[in-house]
Amino acid sequence: MSDWNPEYLGASIEVTWIAEDASELRVEMPLVPSNENLVGTHFGGSLYAMVDPHLMILLAHRLGPGYTVWDKSATSDFLKPGRGVVSATVRLAEAEVEAIREAASDVSPAFPEWTIEIMDEEDDVVAAVGKVLYVRRRRAV
Repeated sequence: MSDWNPEYLGASIEVTWIAEDASELRVEMPLVPSNENLVGTHFGGSLYAMVDPHLMILLAHRLGPGYTVWDKSATSDFLKPGRGVVSATVRLAEAEVEAIREAASDVSPAFPEWTIEIMDEEDDVVAAVGKVLYVRRRRAV
């Protein structure tokens, strides 16, 4: 599934599953020379990249064409060296989508926040990526 995002090929990042309703996806990245840092663990930029675009894409799909959705800010908290295959699940609960729909207007945007955990093969958290999106309803023309 990595064909949909060519930037992922170099880091060997792969989206392995997407729910039909765009409520959830799973992404994985093995440790390979192209994403390894100087000390032999996952490069932090690759860890961030594996989860970067997904909330924006899923939320834009769930809200539909009446909304503008952009990434606003992000943080990365690297908690443990990443080795082997790391993975993350990105979820958008229906209640979250409805709350965003209600909060975003054509005058005042909403700024929903999430934390996505990147896990190793032992289910330990390797990194926690905080994401803030900008969501605004498009004005009717």
